[in-house]
Amino acid sequence: MVDVQITAELKMKLKRRVGVMVTLGNTVIFAKRALIRMRKNPEQLFDAVFSPVLFTLLFAFLLGGAVAGSVSSYLPILIPGVLVMTTLTSCGTAATQIKEDMDKSSTKRFKAMPISRFAPVAGVLVADLLRFAIAGSIVFITGFFLGFAPDAGIWSVFASLFLVMFVGWCFSWLFAWIGMLMKSATGASMFTWLIMFPLTFLSNAFVPAETLPMALKFFVDYINPLTKVISAVREMLYVGTIGSDFWFAILGSLVVLVIFVPLTLYAYNRKT
Repeated sequence: MVDVQITAELKMKLKRRVGVMVTLGNTVIFAKRALIRMRKNPEQLFDAVFSPVLFTLLFAFLLGGAVAGSVSSYLPILIPGVLVMTTLTSCGTAATQIKEDMDKSSTKRFKAMPISRFAPVAGVLVADLLRFAIAGSIVFITGFFLGFAPDAGIWSVFASLFLVMFVGWCFSWLFAWIGMLMKSATGASMFTWLIMFPLTFLSNAFVPAETLPMALKFFVDYINPLTKVISAVREMLYVGTIGSDFWFAILGSLVVLVIFVPLTLYAYNRKT
């Protein structure tokens, strides 16, 4: 019999970190996993499919005459607002999915695998870009049927959609972190709506900021981050330029990303 020397686990020279390429590969795999879950559970996409149509039609015919005199005159105000609203209110879905994995102890199995600790969270958030793309596309399609026509041409539609998708993806890290602090997936979803709905309505999404009382106008113009995003989208759609609001939106989103990526990963590793 051959004697085999067994090395204690603590003395073994094992890699504590994986490389960038391995991390990217793991992230793609977890993104595919999230997409498969969407395909097998299509109700997960109901908010991205039906909410854009519902909100666009509801606000167009309910507020169009009161705010702008007609539906067609209200569309330049409405479409960018609904675009941002439906995209960013979908950010909490990823937080709900991550929380469900944690509740089912799936994350404990992931942690036992020789994979990147970044991938299980990032994969879900990358897959959520499909949700943002679907929601934004349906907003524009519904708007086109109502008579919406951007002055800057079709390129501005794609540019504004990419901007909102990027902002939504950055904010998804914030809501993923909040979701991990909640006790249940339902609580994570509800808390997201409680944050995003006031921010959306207390902005220039559906009414001009000039019509608001002074205190609300100050909040809309100088505190609410969604105001810059909506203004940037309107400028791209109707002026065809990229101005200061665009760069403020990008900068603010990057700040959210830098702050909440490490916080989210820390909370994820601590909870699992």
